[in-house]
Amino acid sequence: MYNDGLVTCTARELVIRRYYFPLASAKRIPYERIRGLRQVPLSRLGGRWRIWGSGDFVHYFNLDPGRVDKSVAFVLDLGARVKPVITPDEPDRLVAALAEHRIEVTRG
Repeated sequence: MYNDGLVTCTARELVIRRYYFPLASAKRIPYERIRGLRQVPLSRLGGRWRIWGSGDFVHYFNLDPGRVDKSVAFVLDLGARVKPVITPDEPDRLVAALAEHRIEVTRG
């Protein structure tokens, strides 16, 4: 399993804490709802300074004040227009935990 305080892989679901604005409550996503997971680099224009919310009405970031120091993000495809974006503290451990649930990561 994986848990960094903001992103958690449980036996049944991916939990994204501090997701909803303004309440900062968690979003729970059963693994079977995840259609795809894409790893992307974080850049100045590509989300590194996005502390919470969306800048393009498609990608939605949970509240993560530490995001400015991270270099990797994961975009979740749930089959809807809005795609949650997570920035785990340990990307390799997250990928390994999701692989146990048959969720493969694409890059780019």
